[in-house]
Amino acid sequence: MIQQNPAFASQNWRLRDQMTDTPEPVILDWLFNEDSLTRRLSRLSNNGFSVMPLHEGWQTLRPDECTALELPEGSEGWVREVYLRGNGETWVFARSVAARSALELDGLHMDKLGTRSLGELLFSDKAFIRGPLQVSRYPAASLPADSAQDGLWARRSCFTRSGLSILVAEVFLPTLWHAIELAAPFVAEPR
Repeated sequence: MIQQNPAFASQNWRLRDQMTDTPEPVILDWLFNEDSLTRRLSRLSNNGFSVMPLHEGWQTLRPDECTALELPEGSEGWVREVYLRGNGETWVFARSVAARSALELDGLHMDKLGTRSLGELLFSDKAFIRGPLQVSRYPAASLPADSAQDGLWARRSCFTRSGLSILVAEVFLPTLWHAIELAAPFVAEPR
């Protein structure tokens, strides 16, 4: 489990037109592509995609998460942290959160996902509406120790269905950029 980090209190999640630091085009494409990240990673890995759960359970949500979910600071929610992997390599750290009260009313069982991708569930249920993508540099102290590195690009968006909102943050690890670079001559992304 990743501990609370005071860096999140001042973390600046930005929309594309608010960015002050512009990454190279390939990174920009992955940050703002609205297709399912699960599907993109599956294509990149030639169907060698997998999910490795790290932690899930009830805990106090971070201040920036409470703000994004329009909850009072200190609200409790379900937190799911996983690695998204391609061909056995860790490519993305993902943290998904939802308010306890909303989950209990909705009946979605995030605790039953196991190694199933939450993205697969969200994109297969047409009732979920995805909010705008926001990006930021993710604090190293809030990543698992084996992936902790300053300045990694992350994105997040909120998926809503009726009264339920699920905030999904995805941190792109250097191994993903390396895999994209190696696959560039061989992988054509459908548009």
